[in-house]
Formats: sequence, C-alpha cells, structure tokens
Amino acid sequence: MTAALPTAARPTAGPELISDELALLHRLVPLHAQRIIELGCGAAGLSRRLLQTYPGCRVQALEVDAIQHAKNLAAPPTPGLHFVAAGAQAIPAEDASFELALMLKSLHHVPQALMDQSLAEACRVLRPGGHLYVSEPVFDGPLNEVVRLFNDEQQVRLHAIAALQRALAQGGWQQVAELRFAMPARYANFDEFERRMTHVTFAERRFDDALRERVRERFEALRPPGGAPFLRPMRVNLLQKI
Repeated sequence: MTAALPTAARPTAGPELISDELALLHRLVPLHAQRIIELGCGAAGLSRRLLQTYPGCRVQALEVDAIQHAKNLAAPPTPGLHFVAAGAQAIPAEDASFELALMLKSLHHVPQALMDQSLAEACRVLRPGGHLYVSEPVFDGPLNEVVRLFNDEQQVRLHAIAALQRALAQGGWQQVAELRFAMPARYANFDEFERRMTHVTFAERRFDDALRERVRERFEALRPPGGAPFLRPMRVNLLQKI
C-alpha cells in the first residue's frame, strides 16, 4: 500500500467541484508574467486559456506524441505559446529557466523507468522557489469503473504517486499542498463516450463487439441520472523547488 504524501493543505470536507482547473491553479500559484513549461501538453487547452487570461505569461509546451504535436503546430497560434517536440525526461531548456512547471494528467503517461528522471528534469529547469503543479486522476469513482474495462491505469497511477514520494524524499523539493477535487465529465450518450475515448493519438483503442456491449452496459448502469455529469476524482500535488 502506498503511503500518503505529506501535506500542508488537506481538505476536511468532500472534494470541491471544479470545472476549469485554471481557477484552481490561479488560487495556488502566481500567474502574472510567469515563465511556464507544460510537460506532456496534449492539445494544451489549459495553457491556451491561461495565456488568454494572463497575456504577460510565456508558455513552452512539450509533447512527445508526434501526431498531437503536429496538430498543435497546425492549430491557430496563441500568442506566448511555443510548442516543442520533446519528453519530460529530457527537457530542451537551460537550468532555472521557468517559474512554474505543469504536469496536467501527464505524469502517469511517462514510462515508469523515466518518471524519476522527468521529475528531476522539472526541478532542474525551475528557478529556486519555482513550483511544480502535478494533477493526476484518482483511480476511483463510477467513470473509472467504466473506463477500467478497456484502459486500466491503476498501476501506472500508483507508479506516478511513488515517483512523487521518491522526489520529495531525495530532497530538492518541499510540498506546499496536496488536495483533492472533482471534475465534471459530460457525455450526451454512449456513442459520444466511445468516440472521445477511442479517438486519441497516444494509444490504440478499439472496441470489438463483445467489449463494446460490456462497456455500454456498465456506462448505462453507472451514468448519473437526469443528464448530470460523471464526476472524475482528481488530486493535485504542488511542489516547490528548494
């Protein structure tokens, strides 16, 4: 059983519902005129919104998936956003280049053998006093019970937590906060759920007939009533470079 990380901020009630993680990020770290690096940016949706709200920031967004990186370059440009094809384990940046590093649901996608190196690289490119914001999905909840039928991430998420523990134990970091929240996930119907879950560039996901029926059955059984969204439990660990 993985031990809980030490924390300076732990909620006493149920998890807060947060529809846009940018609002939580704004509460936890400075976002004015910051030099930011996002590691494993995907489509960089949060970074784009961040720059629209805080145009004095600059974001370097790394993506290792070649297909997604090409899509990012082809999309309309966002001022202040620069895309780089690279992985977190080898960040193409000088030491102490950034005030903030973001890993938004990306640490568990890093190969286990490279997780420690990736966190060390994040520490290297941050200025002293800079922050590393790591958000990860929690392996729990009704939506997770549906998704695990075709994409069981329990072990990789445990590996991500263990990597954070090792980084804290080895020094160079102090943890500022650990907290839980929930994000709504809306799907009009099962067809939309299947399309969004299978049309991804970083993995090959296709349902055969038997699996589709199993997933559909569980989706319909666990779907919240009245058109309410699923709630995806999340955790944030905010580390500061010493």
